[in-house]
Amino acid sequence: MLLGQKVQAVEEVFALLDLEISTFQGWSKLSCKTGCGRCCQKPDVEATVLEFLPFAYRAFLAGEAFEWLERLRQHENPVCILFSPSLTNGGCQQYVHRGLICRLFGFSARLNKHSRKELVSCQTIKHEQAEKWQAAVEEVDNGRAVPVMSQYYMRLHAVDADLARYFFPVNDAIRRAIELVLHHFSYQDDGASAA
Repeated sequence: MLLGQKVQAVEEVFALLDLEISTFQGWSKLSCKTGCGRCCQKPDVEATVLEFLPFAYRAFLAGEAFEWLERLRQHENPVCILFSPSLTNGGCQQYVHRGLICRLFGFSARLNKHSRKELVSCQTIKHEQAEKWQAAVEEVDNGRAVPVMSQYYMRLHAVDADLARYFFPVNDAIRRAIELVLHHFSYQDDGASAA
């Protein structure tokens, strides 16, 4: 699969997930607190290279890949480099191209050892929207649809098993994705034409 095809395939996974999350939020009425970004400020967030491939690809096409690499080299903070607390959409500078973990957290479920779905969310949602949270937990327990983390990671694995296999600190995953895109295009005659 060519790089551009991988990017498109990942974006299709993200679009499906965004639709499922929107449906979940519609019936559960759960939402992130405007401008919160607490989950983005965690220093131990990990991601795969593949989930940031669309961001890296778009950064290259916009002529910003080297700028992002330099910013990553100078960024000593383990918090995601895409996070900016001054933004209202949770603080992500690249919200449209955010990674899979960024999309899943708060509005998905994990499978427990009995293969039952357990809703996963942040403390802010659990405490500030406690009634809605508990109602959503009960709905999920009764079979209501909710995106399942492992299923989406498997979808990414189907796109590229190697790029979806290993988890890195989020900034390392972003850097590796940019380097992969730059490496790919360094072998093309005219840049983006052979994507």
